[in-house]
Amino acid sequence: MKFLSTRLAALKGAAMARLGRRLPGSQRAPEGMERVVWRKLPGIALMGTLVVGLYPLQLRLLPPEQPADLLAKMIQSADILAIAAVVLHWTVVFTVAIGCVIVRVMKGPAYVADAYPLQDRDRPAP
Repeated sequence: MKFLSTRLAALKGAAMARLGRRLPGSQRAPEGMERVVWRKLPGIALMGTLVVGLYPLQLRLLPPEQPADLLAKMIQSADILAIAAVVLHWTVVFTVAIGCVIVRVMKGPAYVADAYPLQDRDRPAP
């Protein structure tokens, strides 16, 4: 397992070397709350999806004493509501995951991009 993590770190370093040079003296910030949230996201996504699906499942397994047409309408409404809630839940989880990735990137070492000449600088070129 250590070999794999070492190899992945080397690949990441090679990819970042192509994008820019590491700023001398830059340090990585310690991991914080974003790491805790990142590790909980798969469980949150799974549990949220399961909890939302309980009501439509309950309507099918233990239907209330209603006429058939009203019961079908209740089940259809519960399905639509469950699908909307799951899509909303996944969207929120995905948005939080993007935030965690952004924070992890920002806490990493600083990189310097290649300089390029500015065309509209204040003083003319010599």
